[in-house]
Amino acid sequence: MVTNVTNFSRSGLYDWMAQRVSAVVLAVYFLFLIGYLIVNPDLEFEQWHALFSATWMRIFSLLALVSLAVHAWVGMWTISTDYLTNMAIGKWATSVRFLFQAVCGIAMFTLFVWGVQILWGI
Repeated sequence: MVTNVTNFSRSGLYDWMAQRVSAVVLAVYFLFLIGYLIVNPDLEFEQWHALFSATWMRIFSLLALVSLAVHAWVGMWTISTDYLTNMAIGKWATSVRFLFQAVCGIAMFTLFVWGVQILWGI
């Protein structure tokens, strides 16, 4: 059995399920935000601040942030393993794929931490 050390998930089924569940969470979150903006056409800062100060909205936003990170990781990992191959880019494929995945992982982690700081005011 071949194990890829750069794959943080457990299996193809796990990846598939994580991608679908995270897509649903993101869709619900953005539909809610769009609906909120439509229902409140004259939205002012105080109202927007009150929405994002509510604990339930912070938790919902954190769930959306985690879903975005999971969705992006699975997508970028799939792209890197499908397209950064020996046939596509030659003998350096493993190094290029690792570097690509490392940059994606660091970027996603950085953006996730930044998002948590914005949400919770840490």
